[in-house]
Amino acid sequence: MEELKKRLTKELQQDFNLKIMDSQSWSLPVHIIEVEYNTVKRTKMDILMKMMLIAFGKAEIATAEELSETLLVEQLFINDLIEKMTKTGIVEKREGLFSLTEVGVQQLKSGIFVHGQEAGSTTMLYSPYHQSFLNGDIKNTTDEEEEEYRYKNEFDDWDIAFVEDTVLQNALHTSGVESDEGNVQVVVSEIVSATDIQTTLMPCIEFRLYNKLEDVIYARVWNTLSDHWDEVLEAQLNEKERKKWRELYL
Repeated sequence: MEELKKRLTKELQQDFNLKIMDSQSWSLPVHIIEVEYNTVKRTKMDILMKMMLIAFGKAEIATAEELSETLLVEQLFINDLIEKMTKTGIVEKREGLFSLTEVGVQQLKSGIFVHGQEAGSTTMLYSPYHQSFLNGDIKNTTDEEEEEYRYKNEFDDWDIAFVEDTVLQNALHTSGVESDEGNVQVVVSEIVSATDIQTTLMPCIEFRLYNKLEDVIYARVWNTLSDHWDEVLEAQLNEKERKKWRELYL
């Protein structure tokens, strides 16, 4: 942490109008959230599947053998596709005949086949202070125990139940759970659960700076998770303490 602090100090001092009035390190509590979800894969419908769906929609077909003879395709392939289409709910049997479901009609029209759901889970980091999920890995930058963020008590009543599914889905997308490559698209179809497993600490470095040219004092906070200056934490500190700093340092 000291080496990082030295590097940041050197960078800040390159601006001759800035004076570092104080600096300190502390840790921000962030929540490790386990999210269980279901995904579906969407692929471009192949020719054989389209032909089968059209046949089911226009002709009276009771068996895979009949369809195999109609389309002049090996029955083995027909059986496999019928099983897949039945499981995904785009084809069903009514009064002994194959027919398209409403979902099947929609997928035939769009030309996109939606495969069955697959279960998955992942862990992500959530910061109530940012009201968002954070990307990155917690870095063990020091062996010393540091003070925790001095305004952490303002978020003691936070609960994962406050986070909406749309926020979870966006975070899963950002983390790479969803993908869109070529003719294959994987999307989150359902959030099954979100569990707050534990709290971990994210080291931060705070600088209190005075700009002599503009006569303004303010905070810069280095977020070791993102390896960037953290405008959210800076805004919180500036709002709460800037007046006190001016009285203390100037």
